[in-house]
Amino acid sequence: MEPGVVVFAVPIAAFIMVVAIRYLESKENLSMIEKGMNPAEHKRQRRQANPSITLKNALLFIGAGMGLLLAIVITSTFQLNDQSSTGVFFALIAIFGGAGMLGAYIYERKNPPEPMG
Repeated sequence: MEPGVVVFAVPIAAFIMVVAIRYLESKENLSMIEKGMNPAEHKRQRRQANPSITLKNALLFIGAGMGLLLAIVITSTFQLNDQSSTGVFFALIAIFGGAGMLGAYIYERKNPPEPMG
């Protein structure tokens, strides 16, 4: 595929996707109004942030980023070839991502989240 085609195709596809999502949301709101429901209350209830999941995701991505950084340092320091460096990348990303999830579990166990609502 030509690079010029991609330059035009990606923004057009993104625009079409945004228009489709807005169209489906408005269609959903109209059907809720027809059934006598209030769309504003439903959206507020559906989109509440859950601090527990946010903490887990944040620590997972921080751990994966640290694992990726350490893998880059190790492969460049020891000048590993492509085959062995791939294993180092996957292993360290998994180990540090798991350590982040373990940290989130330990934190939530010591400080249980307050019930919402």
